[in-house]
Amino acid sequence: MAVLIDPPAWPAHGTLWAHLVSDSSLDELHAFAESAGVPRRAFDLDHYDVAAERYEELVARGALPVSGRDLSRRLAASGLRVPGRERREARRASLSVRWEALLPGAPEVGEVLLDRWHEPHRAYHGPGHLAQVLRAAAIVEPDVPRPVALALWFHDAVHDGVAGEDEERSAALARELLVGLVPADEVGEVSRLVLLTADHRVAADDAHGALVCDADLSILGSDEAGYARYVRQVRTEYSHVPDEAFREGRAAVLRSLLGLGRLFATDEGARRWERVARTNLERELAGLVAGEAGPSR
Repeated sequence: MAVLIDPPAWPAHGTLWAHLVSDSSLDELHAFAESAGVPRRAFDLDHYDVAAERYEELVARGALPVSGRDLSRRLAASGLRVPGRERREARRASLSVRWEALLPGAPEVGEVLLDRWHEPHRAYHGPGHLAQVLRAAAIVEPDVPRPVALALWFHDAVHDGVAGEDEERSAALARELLVGLVPADEVGEVSRLVLLTADHRVAADDAHGALVCDADLSILGSDEAGYARYVRQVRTEYSHVPDEAFREGRAAVLRSLLGLGRLFATDEGARRWERVARTNLERELAGLVAGEAGPSR
């Protein structure tokens, strides 16, 4: 395990910037950054951006200096690397633009939500997940209905790791913040859709619910590297849970998903993600049953 830093070579805001990464653990990376006083706002999904003036200090604190090429290679090998497109979509500025297009004239609500999505305890349920579900919904239905988009913005606005309660509190937050901004029936619909993400069980005639749930579950249909990163991130969010208890709880979640019959409620979602998602879930479950907790960070 090592925290790595490459030479300051990336110009922005009148200075050069280096990248600070871990080759094995986001927990290790965050702990090092916190101890060195590197602010969490400098974190960009898989690395911290640090100004050139701090390079020598961070090396003295224990960051291992490597070339930019070596840093990229070791980050990729760690399974922690997030593709550039996903990082760009998940940046706060990019998400702010999307919020303004969705609900013009209510930037303060967008800021409240983005503050929540950027809470430091989130490894998976952070801005990357928000950007990913918005992208997935548009893949299934290019003209995403506003209640669906709003539900995706709110569906993990509260995330304390308490199944069911998180969704209820997220729905309550939607009812609180959207009053007066959209019609009352739309507020109710957004709240209903958020609550569906607790178990992803959708009625056959529920087009809005199908789109929300398919977008939320679309990560399951990732390629092998993307799914492995997702598993690591989930484990990181529950790093306080002992391995045996995590295996049992995670296995129960996977069995529940596999028991849905069809994971994806829309035809397009099923066509794109069903087969790969089931393969990913079954592979992970087999590992858990065999006693492999997966990456602990």
